[in-house]
Amino acid sequence: MSDTPSYRVAPGADISEDATIGDGSSVWHLAQVREGARLGTGCVIGRGAYIGSGVQMGDGCKVQNYALVYEPAVLADGVFDGPAAVFTNDHFPRAVNPDLSPKSASDCEPVGVTCETGASIGARAVCVAPVTIGAWAMVAAGATVVKDVPPHALVAGVPARRLGWVGRSGEKLVPASDGT
Repeated sequence: MSDTPSYRVAPGADISEDATIGDGSSVWHLAQVREGARLGTGCVIGRGAYIGSGVQMGDGCKVQNYALVYEPAVLADGVFDGPAAVFTNDHFPRAVNPDLSPKSASDCEPVGVTCETGASIGARAVCVAPVTIGAWAMVAAGATVVKDVPPHALVAGVPARRLGWVGRSGEKLVPASDGT
């Protein structure tokens, strides 16, 4: 057996020693993968992307350039996370407590975004945790998701609203010519 990793890490990427990177995956320049994160096989992490502590990713996921995936997010197989998309993790984001003392990491109970199989998140979309993006759903670029998205739903806007349904290929579904 070889000790050579079966994945690619570009110069300048920051990978924690206790992160797990699946075979055939690529982590590009300036990306950061934190401790306890798990990437499945064949994943791609784009330039400047952030994968938080303990984030779990299935096989074949793509996190594009400068996307931010904060813990405790879970991405199932085949999830696409577009450029500069953000998955939040805090119900009550504040720098300080009511008495103006600095907040510490222990003052926050992280909540996560869950993306089911094949879900796609467009560029600069924001998913405000806790939410679930259903299997094969599509979130349009620039949308702000504050409620769960059903499987195969196409959502857009601020806040995101369902505009229709999409198939596994991402194409919008339309009624059959016989009206069914």
